[in-house]
Amino acid sequence: MNIVLIGMPGCGKTTLGKILAQKLGIPFFDTDNILVETYGETIEEMFKKGEAYFRQKESEIIQTISEKDGCVISTGGGVVLNYNNILNLKRNGVIIFINRNIEDIYKTLSLEGRPLLTNRNKLFELYKQRINLYKQYCDYEINNIVLEETIDKILEICKPYI
Repeated sequence: MNIVLIGMPGCGKTTLGKILAQKLGIPFFDTDNILVETYGETIEEMFKKGEAYFRQKESEIIQTISEKDGCVISTGGGVVLNYNNILNLKRNGVIIFINRNIEDIYKTLSLEGRPLLTNRNKLFELYKQRINLYKQYCDYEINNIVLEETIDKILEICKPYI
């Protein structure tokens, strides 16, 4: 069973995922990094070819990575925009929505390398578009306020799955 982290850009998915994988002694995969490595293009370069192009490549990676077992997967913030991604991830994973206060994300998020976040207002627009999808598709929702507390909560939730 995989531990799959979903949520907004800047909510802590990658940071949490790396720590969780290390604590559990299992592999960690970041789908955005795999996208870049697999296709030899940055996310910005993919988006220049169109969001549909990027989403198709993202879905290919999700399909492949979801076949793994016993790992932590950090997904891109828009993974919830394609329901097939969720079906693939749920087939062999427990989906945890990392919910972080949007104001806190706003204060700490770098816009560099994030084609959908050309300005800070876009962050709030994305949040409005995606929040209900995150809540609908997750198996568990955890508020990321204090990193160590968040990790402890995820570990507690995942005990039956590991």
